[in-house]
Amino acid sequence: MARECGFELAGIASAETLPEDSRRYLDWVDRGLAGAMGYLTDRRAQVRTDPKLILPSARSILCVAKLYNGPQPRSTEVDEAGHGWISRYAWGDDYHDVMRRGLEDLAAKLGPDHDYKICVDTAPLLERSYAREAGLGWIGKNTCLINQEIGSWVFLGEILTSLEIHADGPPPDRCGTCTRCIDACPTAAIAPEGYEIDARRCIPYFTIELHGAAPHEMRASIGQHIFGCDICQDVCPWNSRAPVADEPAFAPRHFAPPLEDLAAMNEEEFRSRFRGSPIQRAKYAGFLRNVAIAMGNSGLEKFREPLEHLAAFQNPLVSDHASWALDQLRSLTPRNAGNG
Repeated sequence: MARECGFELAGIASAETLPEDSRRYLDWVDRGLAGAMGYLTDRRAQVRTDPKLILPSARSILCVAKLYNGPQPRSTEVDEAGHGWISRYAWGDDYHDVMRRGLEDLAAKLGPDHDYKICVDTAPLLERSYAREAGLGWIGKNTCLINQEIGSWVFLGEILTSLEIHADGPPPDRCGTCTRCIDACPTAAIAPEGYEIDARRCIPYFTIELHGAAPHEMRASIGQHIFGCDICQDVCPWNSRAPVADEPAFAPRHFAPPLEDLAAMNEEEFRSRFRGSPIQRAKYAGFLRNVAIAMGNSGLEKFREPLEHLAAFQNPLVSDHASWALDQLRSLTPRNAGNG
């Protein structure tokens, strides 16, 4: 039934607490590793420890995964200094809408005689943990759910239901001694032993979740990333032969766009260009902040003029980062001024 609704993977977990995972999560929160992401640390942190706090009648959790990988090159294979990198998951339509439609169809197939609640990563649920318990994959050293057959380029979704359905079981951890994700992370956001992320050092945190200034000491390491980061998945061996998604909604509309075009957008153009895209989450000023950082890291002299324009921007978040980027350009050896 899940495949008929567009999902590549499906499994069942019991709607019970996971004491070890809950303890690890609350400890992660207590140590401040969530940074400024209040939705992970407020009262919802405790809700995440028990699915019945979301749906009191829940007995089973139907977990699904939907592939979003495309045939385009990895971020680690692209060397275009004049372009910005947008995380693969945000190249097409907003996955929340696509996933919810499929889950609504799947819930209907389960019949009318049950209570249910649909979750797509905005609900306070330890969804990777329950996906693991449902047999969809293991949680890797980069903290992504990894499936042996299709890798980690998947969106996760859940149906909490009052139906009692026989539960599956977790697969073994197959990361072994591999440390490619840990070694490749430019900001050392992954713990040395793996299996934990310090969000305060993570590029997606700087470019999506953080509404203020990016830390000075991290800006150079952000590189060309203007929305999210794929490095730890790009280097993962389990993604080397990942299949390609056939979902039209995930067809790339925003693959490695030219930074000059992005810097020239007004707020209305930003909303129009990224309507229906996860990129809207960064907000206009936050997105221009990211573009300015990428321009500064490019080393391209041709970005001096657009950066001077952004340095005069009314919003101080944009102007301050553009001024930093201009200083960065002065400190870097200029590349070919006509190309990039």
